[in-house]
Amino acid sequence: METPARTAPAAVIVAIDGPAGTGKSSTSKAVAAKLGLGYLDTGAQYRAITWWMLSNGVDVNDAVAVADASAKPVIVSGTDPAAPTITVDGLDAAGPIRTQQVTSAVSAVSAVPEVRTRITELQREIAAAAPHGIVVEGRDIGSTVLPDADLKVFLTASPEARAARRSGELTGKDAADLAATQAALIKRDAADSSRKTSPLAKADDAVEVDTTDLTLDQVVECVVTLTEAAMAAKAAR
Repeated sequence: METPARTAPAAVIVAIDGPAGTGKSSTSKAVAAKLGLGYLDTGAQYRAITWWMLSNGVDVNDAVAVADASAKPVIVSGTDPAAPTITVDGLDAAGPIRTQQVTSAVSAVSAVPEVRTRITELQREIAAAAPHGIVVEGRDIGSTVLPDADLKVFLTASPEARAARRSGELTGKDAADLAATQAALIKRDAADSSRKTSPLAKADDAVEVDTTDLTLDQVVECVVTLTEAAMAAKAAR
């Protein structure tokens, strides 16, 4: 008698990486929803632990202090693409983790090896437990977190396009002009790409998709097609 895992070709793991503003979140959620897969925003987890550090008086620029506190917060991520959730110590963190204060500090916290080890373990556990497969988006999923993912996609876009998209996401006191947003994105890219532990990088076997001149629907259609091909290939094994 075959096990459920062996008879469920849809149980694929899709890794979607790329820098901020390339459409990772919107694409990942839409692809997961269309194909009945789970969805995990790994960046939200790093933002969550950063928010916890800031809220608890930990100096985010003190790597030793961050490392010492990295195991303390309890982070729980919901994987429903229609309504993804994230809590920290039982508190809804979906709003607080998107503030400019967290955005400014997340690269420093994410660069601490103990933080990456803790969050990577959490991400692998969630991906392994997804009953019907999952779309996992971040910056080092295909290269480090899930190197055996069934499909790896690396989204790119011009700095100008990325800045326009990200600026449009900001409201109120966090709103920024395009030049400032673009400068912040370039700075974040440099920090994420140069960190010693799990830097932002395209996996050798990832499919690169430039989203600069594509609509969201076009990007989603492209990734859905790639995912369906991965499903078919897995089913044929």
